[in-house]
Amino acid sequence: MKIKSIYKSFAGFLCLAISSQALLSSCDDFLSIEPQNEIVLENYWTEEADVNSVLNSCYAALESNDCINRMVVWGELRSDNMTNGSGTGHALQQILKENILETNAYTKWQCFYEVINQCNTVIHYAPGVNAIDPNFTDSELDATIAEATTLRALCYFYLIRTFRDVPYVTSPSIDDSQNYQVAATPFETVLESIIADVEAVKEDAVRSYGEESVENTCRITRWACYALLADLYLWKGDWQKCIDCCDMVINQKIKEYEKEYEENPTTMTVELYDIYPLISESLSNSNYAGNAYTEIFGAGNSFESIFELNFVNNQSVANNTVSSFYGSSSNKTGQIGAPTFLYSDAYAGLNDYFAKTDCRYLENMSESNNKIYISKYVNQSVSFRTSTTTGAAPTVNGEVRSSAYANWIIYRLTDVMLMRAEAEIALAGNVEEGMTLTEEQLQHYRNAFSCISAVWKRANNKRTSSTGLLVFDEYATSRLAMEELLFAERQRELMFEGKRWFDLVRISRRDGENTRLINKVLPKFQENTSAIRIKLSTQDVLYWPYNRDELKQNPLLIQNPAYVTDNTEQNF
Repeated sequence: MKIKSIYKSFAGFLCLAISSQALLSSCDDFLSIEPQNEIVLENYWTEEADVNSVLNSCYAALESNDCINRMVVWGELRSDNMTNGSGTGHALQQILKENILETNAYTKWQCFYEVINQCNTVIHYAPGVNAIDPNFTDSELDATIAEATTLRALCYFYLIRTFRDVPYVTSPSIDDSQNYQVAATPFETVLESIIADVEAVKEDAVRSYGEESVENTCRITRWACYALLADLYLWKGDWQKCIDCCDMVINQKIKEYEKEYEENPTTMTVELYDIYPLISESLSNSNYAGNAYTEIFGAGNSFESIFELNFVNNQSVANNTVSSFYGSSSNKTGQIGAPTFLYSDAYAGLNDYFAKTDCRYLENMSESNNKIYISKYVNQSVSFRTSTTTGAAPTVNGEVRSSAYANWIIYRLTDVMLMRAEAEIALAGNVEEGMTLTEEQLQHYRNAFSCISAVWKRANNKRTSSTGLLVFDEYATSRLAMEELLFAERQRELMFEGKRWFDLVRISRRDGENTRLINKVLPKFQENTSAIRIKLSTQDVLYWPYNRDELKQNPLLIQNPAYVTDNTEQNF
């Protein structure tokens, strides 16, 4: 038997456990894919280059349009951030109507399981290569396993936040005798398992791959491990461990800032907002804003980035998710739009979401024909005056990117700062309006407010101003007031980045009921609001149904009860 075909480029899909034909197809059922027995595996895994090739394919698979489409759809589409755009596809329309069926294409999960299987393959075979290739050192082996383990954990994190209970597999599909019908493992068990996995390898992950930020943001580093762990602990409700992990990332960024300031103090675009180093929206002595957007989302691989999926213009793999869902140079309006209430009258100071000084509504959205379109990631660069003499909204000069190669950010510094704020608020306990707070509770609130305020100041160009700022005493009155401030700032800062629905689900899990989620999501619906309120009232409906094909091929899967109807092909 011979190796039929091996893809060794970074963008290629190499999975020795999955046939190349199945791997290059769109999302079908992962658990039904058989091993490729034509490959003699022991003849392939002989040197370090083989390990690196398959590890690169893990990243390439995660960069597939199927995966990034689902990062948006699963993490954002059902939230109060999104509505119909232009030419919205039927599957997206049904989700936006909260009419999610087991036949909807976006209930398919196989693309994430492809990444998981490739990661499992690396973890399984890399130690054997270390034993026979003297150039593949022990430290390189440990770093490789750390990368693959963290990528696998990230994929499972997407799956459990979307489906709740999912089949949990940690061995590669390499043997015909393997059982491909696996029952779903409970959410809490998977969460505990992936936390333990990343904790076990975090210190083995590479600190830095080079001097340039692009080298350190498009691969898993130790700081990406800590960012993921902070998120995992936030969902677990282990607040102190979340804070500890956030601090590892924040302190590293402070060190990077101090080093850069020492070397290039006059050319830096990063400034301190309170103690936090963030890229300035408006450079010193400039009347124009948009710099932070341009560096973070336009150019990509910015100072603030921790981990993002990197797309290079001269390679064959493009980020078509942005051009299809949000817009492009040829079609500025994408399939997904934003509700009017996020944008309308913001510059007049009459918007409930954005202050008139906030740069983000001008960077994230644009208006055309009385519809609001998403411009985040679509624009290569943004520039607008920080004030106008007419009192009207400033003209935004947005350069739409000419090709579909926008990076996709998974974690960045402000996300981590706001995770830290959320954990601090939770540590203060259940503070009701009118209660007298202890000094310890006040300190937790001060710590949280410091993170939130820094993010807000950057977005509103408030470097040194003492007016128009967020006021601590207005929010430090109760847990609910602080949480509402926190989640409002997360919405503004991370809008359209695949975070909002997951945030709302996390609130509901913590509350034990869905009232806050419903109150935030319902305003985007123009009809059937009573029926939607009833539909969204159960915890089960926050998660997605298993795809019909999965139920047919795996009799051990039991459909989410929120989606069981008389026509459902249920497994019993």
